[in-house]
Amino acid sequence: MVGALTLYWIGALVGVERLRLIAERMPLLDAADVDKSVGWFDRHGEKAVFFGRMVPLVRSFVSIPAGVQRMNLLRFTLLTGLGSLIWNSVFIVAGYQLGRRWYLVENVTGPMQKVVVVVLAILIIWWVVRRVRARRARDAQSPEAHGSREPE
Repeated sequence: MVGALTLYWIGALVGVERLRLIAERMPLLDAADVDKSVGWFDRHGEKAVFFGRMVPLVRSFVSIPAGVQRMNLLRFTLLTGLGSLIWNSVFIVAGYQLGRRWYLVENVTGPMQKVVVVVLAILIIWWVVRRVRARRARDAQSPEAHGSREPE
């Protein structure tokens, strides 16, 4: 909870306007991306916070958009606590049931975690390739690319 709340407050301190400015300076982002993300979080934020606690990598970072959007802190804390409680309870119960054979849990969760990480990596690569192609196409159609700049 301490980590989740720390990241929430970092997001709250950054805020949407600063995030837009940061996005404008990043090679593959722009302010419209921030606006799309904010809209998505407005629609799915509670589900993202709750279920995000059960997904590797996501569980850490979902707190930042919650803070940026200033999600109700009590609601954020409850959803974070419940999602974490469920996820951790699965492992606690599995460990208790398995007793000394607890290491068998890794045989199931290890491959699952690797699949999630690989899927996320593929999605990120796909996104980057799409962005680079779109930016190249946009740059190729810009007036500067065709030598029709106005005289200075």
